[in-house]
Amino acid sequence: MSASPYSRTDLPQLVRTVPDFPRPGVVFRDLTPLFATPAALKMVVDELAERCRPMACEAIVGIEARGFLVGTAMAYGMGLGFVPVRKPGKLPRPTHGVDYALEYGMDRLEVHRDALQPDQAVLIVDDLLATGGTAAACTTLVEMAGARVCGYGFIAELQDLAGRQRLRADVACESLMAYG
Repeated sequence: MSASPYSRTDLPQLVRTVPDFPRPGVVFRDLTPLFATPAALKMVVDELAERCRPMACEAIVGIEARGFLVGTAMAYGMGLGFVPVRKPGKLPRPTHGVDYALEYGMDRLEVHRDALQPDQAVLIVDDLLATGGTAAACTTLVEMAGARVCGYGFIAELQDLAGRQRLRADVACESLMAYG
């Protein structure tokens, strides 16, 4: 297997900055060019999995939708199961649900009631940590299901929005890129 031509310091060049999206004043970090670059995507998945491996997780929970992209690949590479956390009305069996505030509105997340086992160690994965509202809501869902969060993994973090402060302080949190 050949080494990736990308390093973590190269990743920001593959992230498109989109001003005033989805509303004026918001600077959107678009990771789709990174996802579209095979060697960079492989490096991101491999490195994030390697950094999260010491957390001794038993399953990965990915947040809709971009958390599915990196989370399923990590789960496959780590030999773990994957549990999707979805927007309302997307899951066919009984769910746990939680409403939460976004940077620019309200939303809701759901997980199947039987998706996680009691005291199962779960890694929460998403593409981006911004205000932390979505990851904090996902934490609540994991705990409602009786499992426990053993870690968080993100490709990028918007540090000036202080999202880590909304996450469990006693749980490891990894991000490959940070924007100030």
